[in-house]
Amino acid sequence: MLLAIDSGNTNIVFAIFNDDGELCGEWRAASEVNRTADEFGVWLGHLMQREKLVRSDITSAILATVVPANLTHLKSLCQHYFDCEPLVVGDPSVKLGIEILVDNPNEVGADRLCNAVYAHEYYTSPVTVIDFGTATSFDIVDAQGNYRGGIISPGINLSLEALHMGAAQLPRVAIERPKNIIGTGTVSAMQSGIFWGYISMIEGMTKRIKQEVGDQMNIVATGGLASIFTNATDAIDVWEENLTLKGLLAIYRRNQT
Repeated sequence: MLLAIDSGNTNIVFAIFNDDGELCGEWRAASEVNRTADEFGVWLGHLMQREKLVRSDITSAILATVVPANLTHLKSLCQHYFDCEPLVVGDPSVKLGIEILVDNPNEVGADRLCNAVYAHEYYTSPVTVIDFGTATSFDIVDAQGNYRGGIISPGINLSLEALHMGAAQLPRVAIERPKNIIGTGTVSAMQSGIFWGYISMIEGMTKRIKQEVGDQMNIVATGGLASIFTNATDAIDVWEENLTLKGLLAIYRRNQT
């Protein structure tokens, strides 16, 4: 079995795939740089037991992190609790199978590389992946399967938090589709602004990307909030849950040949 770890700015996702590529378990922990390998090991061991998964069944591991401070702890977790040396996305020895056509390939986040690899492998190129995470990112794979670059904008929760912190009378609000465009109160006005504002950004960005790359493009959404927006616009073709984890699995398989 394969242990796949996606270490983001907000959460760390741990997943286990069997030899057929089926997801057998998935768990999340807050991304805190002070947590040790032992804490992760004990916590993950208990969760695996609940799913009747055995540590000794894990024979390989792969991880991607956008938080450099987490790398040492997560590598130690794999080495000492699962007796395997993890592949690390972004390491020069790890093959991606796609060309990274940006000014400085080392600057591209590991999660974005995973998304691009999976999108190229399972969707007809060109394709754009919209990832609703701490940041909202757009990553473009061209018709030749090359990673062309992307767009990074503030994430939805970051935007809401900044609005709340910067304006004394604006509360924290839930992210949901409002009944009307025009809000009749502070909460509904904020919800309309954040929801339809992001819908407008998605539609505007994808339109401009297609003008630059080509109209025949698949738009794939992923991330925790992707499902909220997918049904509200025709700009998104597919909502793909766990796309980054599937990208980790795809990269692992490419490095076994």
